Amino acid sequence: MALSSARRTRLADEVIAQLRAQIASGEWPVGSRIPTEPELVEQLGVARNTVREAVRALAHNGLLDIRQGSGTYVRATSELAGVMHRRFADTDMAQVAELRSVLEASAARLAAGRRTAADLKLLDAARERRETAWRSGDPEAFVQADAALHQAVVAAAHNEVLSAVYADLGEVLRAHLRFDVGSELRPDRYVEHDGLVEAVRGGDGELAAREATRVTRGWREIAERAGEDPDPRS
Repeated sequence: MALSSARRTRLADEVIAQLRAQIASGEWPVGSRIPTEPELVEQLGVARNTVREAVRALAHNGLLDIRQGSGTYVRATSELAGVMHRRFADTDMAQVAELRSVLEASAARLAAGRRTAADLKLLDAARERRETAWRSGDPEAFVQADAALHQAVVAAAHNEVLSAVYADLGEVLRAHLRFDVGSELRPDRYVEHDGLVEAVRGGDGELAAREATRVTRGWREIAERAGEDPDPRS
């Protein structure tokens, strides 16, 4: 391999690492559009071809979604998250709801026994952001805020493996919530989360688990009452 080619490969690897770090840190949230190619060239100080190669590599791995004429968007926070999203993109929404219920009930039970004062502050802040997003009337903003609240509950369980698995399934779970929320935020489609947060705060593991299950079931019941098919593929 020529030296120039080897150097170009190393540069592309460095850019890939930098872009991946921006995504993993949450600076570029899932669903957001990343800076344009010229902007990245200026920010990173590398050639346009190097940026293009790095972006294509991350798109191939499932982290980015290149949309012609629109830009490049964050699809997942890690390669595994991208694989999970592709693998379960067409899964029955009812099965995803069951998965959410199992993971989040277990996490809530653990969080009630392990939460710290710092965790409770994060939960309160996440709950307030969720309420603000709901009042804004923006469905996608609400989906992201709701997901952040559930992620905060999982984080309060202080189980690194559970947190990592939940994060890698993040886009699958957000897709489920998008389906349940619908294209419009309506009062009859609201599921309150105060009971979940307060159960974690009160240290009642069984109540916290029941509240987490109630939240998941609540979205499904709302969709069913609206006469919507729980599986959008049928």
